Amino acid sequence: MSDSSSRPASAKHVFRETLETLGLSLLLAFGIRTFIAEARYIPSGSMLPTLEINDRLIIDKLRYDFSSPHRGDIVVFHPPEVLHEDGAFIKRLIGLPGDRVEVKDGLVYINDEPQQESYIAAKPDYQYGPVIVPADQYLVLGDNRNESFDSHYWGFVPKDHLIGQAVFRFWPPNRLGELD
Repeated sequence: MSDSSSRPASAKHVFRETLETLGLSLLLAFGIRTFIAEARYIPSGSMLPTLEINDRLIIDKLRYDFSSPHRGDIVVFHPPEVLHEDGAFIKRLIGLPGDRVEVKDGLVYINDEPQQESYIAAKPDYQYGPVIVPADQYLVLGDNRNESFDSHYWGFVPKDHLIGQAVFRFWPPNRLGELD
């Protein structure tokens, strides 16, 4: 008799443990995605050749809470209000606050110094600037300079629009690895 009376308690215990495990898993997944890291995919060719369409990336959302962005970082950000767009963009951070940026003769100049950019698809075929990057804002450009809708069209990205830094490609498997 004691065997049959313990079964309902045991079934309740298993059900409760299952619910607790599922609840904790959902809470952790939501917390990690909201505050620590999240996966993103690349929807356009604006970052070719570095990032290809449909690449899947891990975005470090904590990095800029503890350190400042660096020139060359691949950043994910909410578009400036002037664009009236939802979602997120991904570009390379080129101009830091206070930098003088100019694009001319197929080169990007930062504070009058030409930049060596081995990661771009082709030299820019446009002129831009010179502009001074305002405090707490950044200038971003796509690696596919001539096919990227970026700061040279719509201006600067406020620091509070930064979501995080793209740090790792997990898909496709043949391109798995850290991003430089």
